Amino acid sequence: MEWQRRFHLTRQHLEADGTLPTAPGDVLHQGEDLGRWVHTQRLGFDELTAVQQWMCEHILGMTPAGEDEKPKPRRSQADKWSLNVAAARQYYQREGHLRVPRKHTEQIIVGGGGEDGDGQDREQREEREEREIKLGAWINNQRSRAATLTTERIEQLSAIGMRWT
Repeated sequence: MEWQRRFHLTRQHLEADGTLPTAPGDVLHQGEDLGRWVHTQRLGFDELTAVQQWMCEHILGMTPAGEDEKPKPRRSQADKWSLNVAAARQYYQREGHLRVPRKHTEQIIVGGGGEDGDGQDREQREEREEREIKLGAWINNQRSRAATLTTERIEQLSAIGMRWT
């Protein structure tokens, strides 16, 4: 019912010579944020039924959001752990210890993969991203949480030079 109501409000807006709202806050009609609704439908187009997709495309002129418009997927806790360990490893290789100042941030490059002989290809370079890791705070937190870390995580950090006291 809610989807149909918002669809019909959007259709009415278009029939009144309006344009398709594309961002939250663009058009408010009868208390509904039509821009937010259109934006949500475009991002979740694959989750709509076939009939809803047809109605959005053929009646409203809406297209699914492109990959460049979709938000990046959230990182899992395991992904965050891996990034922090990679930053710790990089710091240790450069400095020879993990006595990281509390406010230190470490710049790491993630993604991309390896080289192909002539250097990296375009796709690999585009996937590379520089990340800033608050390594000092993270290391300090791991030391204070040592009693609750898994054996595997303790071993990972110990292997790259972590001193626990």
